[in-house]
Amino acid sequence: MNTRGGIDPLGDSKDGHILTRAIIDTIREPLIVLDGNLRILAASRSFYAKFNLSAETTEGKMFYDLRGGEWNIPALRDLLEKVIPEKTTVEGYQVSHNFPSIGERLMLVNARQIRYETGEKRLLLSIIDITEQRKLESEKEKLMGQKDLLLKEMSHRIANSLQLIASILMLKAKTVDSAESRAHLEDAHERIMSIATVQRQLHPTGIDEDIEVSPYLSSLCQSLARSMIGGRKPITLKVKSGPGAVISNTAVSLGLMTTELVINSLKHAFPNGREGNVLVRYDVTDSGWTLSVEDDGVGKSAENKQGTSGLGTSIIHALANQLHAVIRTESSDQGMRVSITGSVL
Repeated sequence: MNTRGGIDPLGDSKDGHILTRAIIDTIREPLIVLDGNLRILAASRSFYAKFNLSAETTEGKMFYDLRGGEWNIPALRDLLEKVIPEKTTVEGYQVSHNFPSIGERLMLVNARQIRYETGEKRLLLSIIDITEQRKLESEKEKLMGQKDLLLKEMSHRIANSLQLIASILMLKAKTVDSAESRAHLEDAHERIMSIATVQRQLHPTGIDEDIEVSPYLSSLCQSLARSMIGGRKPITLKVKSGPGAVISNTAVSLGLMTTELVINSLKHAFPNGREGNVLVRYDVTDSGWTLSVEDDGVGKSAENKQGTSGLGTSIIHALANQLHAVIRTESSDQGMRVSITGSVL
């Protein structure tokens, strides 16, 4: 039975077949119209093109008999005979089948049942072939995995190279006679170690990808504590951070500023083996963010005697300027607090 004559596949008025046929033929998704007995009344041109069929060999046939039984698929039988009678609409029903003529296919089936007052039924099946889409997604996931592996390896090598350079600078500092030259080399050593530490804590990410601040600062400060405190000094370094994420470039700036401020406190706030605490905070509000490092050490006046105004301070100011942030320093004999505040990142 071929419905391309005067019979409307949806059972509309006798002239409705013209419009209905035009709609079915222009639908881009593969579409099939079945009657209550699962006989194919019509199908879209996109269905024929996708599955290498034709109207002459399709319309009027029982759905399960299509192309010698190729479409007698258990998952589709469950949909047509069990799911549809209970639900008039089904979306995103996934079916996988190996067609002898076209090979393995992964399909998403959307179905809608139409009931008429006469008791007649029609079933609309939209069958979308997502095989190539899933292959592309799988390949993309594989490539992303390879990218992450390469980035991790590159990050590891960069950090190792920076540490090697820092070690060479420290060895050189021990051999020079000039106190000024030695101080410059030690400063350079600390700067490179600071960058290496930040580099190690940043998981490989793409440009402008988000990084959660709290775990990032916690890992960074744990690394600083291991390298600069260890079991040698009675100093505690803690992090208190609320939720929030920043892009990778901003995370680097926050990490470098944190490292410089923490190193400054550990070096100068607790002279002569003094006990103490250093707290790193990161807070976000509707109006902006604040990064602060505070200690309960000897305060700014004593720190200035140690010469704290130098390369580290310049680096902090430069990074703060990049983030359009303001630096505020509070100091007393109870300790020191440096706050960096900016608008929402």
